[in-house]
Amino acid sequence: MIRDDWAGLCAGLVACVVDEETGPMPKRKTNPAGSSNNHRGDVLRVLGVLKVATVEQIQRIAAPHLTFRHTDKETPSARKSARTASHLGALSDLRKHGLVEKGGRTRNGEVLRNLTPMGLKAAAKELRRPDWEMGSTARGAGRSGASHPMAVNEAVFALLRPKPDLNLLEGEPAEALAAAQAAVDAPEGLGTLASYTTEVALPGTGTWTNPGKGGVQADLVLTAPEHGIPLLFVEIDNCYETAHELAGKVDRYMRFCERAVGEERDGPQRPMWRTRWWAPDGQRADVAHPPLLLVFNRLGPRNPDTVIPHLAELTRQYWEGEGHERKLPIVTCSMNMLREHGPAGEIFQRIGRTEKQTLLEAIGHTRREAASIC
Repeated sequence: MIRDDWAGLCAGLVACVVDEETGPMPKRKTNPAGSSNNHRGDVLRVLGVLKVATVEQIQRIAAPHLTFRHTDKETPSARKSARTASHLGALSDLRKHGLVEKGGRTRNGEVLRNLTPMGLKAAAKELRRPDWEMGSTARGAGRSGASHPMAVNEAVFALLRPKPDLNLLEGEPAEALAAAQAAVDAPEGLGTLASYTTEVALPGTGTWTNPGKGGVQADLVLTAPEHGIPLLFVEIDNCYETAHELAGKVDRYMRFCERAVGEERDGPQRPMWRTRWWAPDGQRADVAHPPLLLVFNRLGPRNPDTVIPHLAELTRQYWEGEGHERKLPIVTCSMNMLREHGPAGEIFQRIGRTEKQTLLEAIGHTRREAASIC
């Protein structure tokens, strides 16, 4: 039976170990690796969002300050092992409780982890989300190298841009402190980890909990209204798909965005997406549909420089719109540029525009979009 309270699995204090971050702490029989509550919580939250990840990806997002520690180790492998030791212990303990399992390997041979069904419920509690919003456990994602999930994870990291806590780096060498300071001083990312959701079904028919045919699954959904982005859909393309295949996805996004549902039987209709995601009142957030960001990761044989113009022609009716018709803003960028510059870089091109802009400029300000068609 799945227990709602996963912490109940961790009863029984017996010994004492030293945790890297918190110092001496009680060890539990059920946590032989000696992991702390904080590190186990880190793992559950990150895997609850990413679905499948390496221990280094978990550490980079949950504890970015550790990236700048252990610089005295002689080899990159030794430095990586030291940085990830705490979260590796947490993974070991969570695996013992049946919350985490190994999920294959990346193309580079790194071990992947994903949540079990019981772990998914535990992660939902950590993220304070209803169970139905959590999606799948991503079992089997690593059987073929997990190139697409890894690209999605990199997009999350590039948009989030976690900042290290300098207070946790006192006593580190000057070079490490300088690198950490540079990361802190770099342009901000968007939202928090809880602002991101992966593998989100956008039903063309059916319901949120039982999607029917004709919908699409967003690789990533970002909700960061505090940064001017109430809702952003993100699609990652590893450059294997043709312009026609991508246009088919855009068509399904458009159909979802146009889908209206009633609050009650025979009641007033409103966009289905607004029944799940919040948009600011008074800004006419449904004049334009929620924007779609296409991130091209140069892994496959197709060249985005030729795919994007063709895609623009195939989807003109959606992004151009006419008169008061709602339109779907479609923005493109490359994964390499996203990693380097983040959302504040002038690297995003909205289809229908010639200049490259920041992400906020490219998706358009809701109030300005509304005024332009009134």
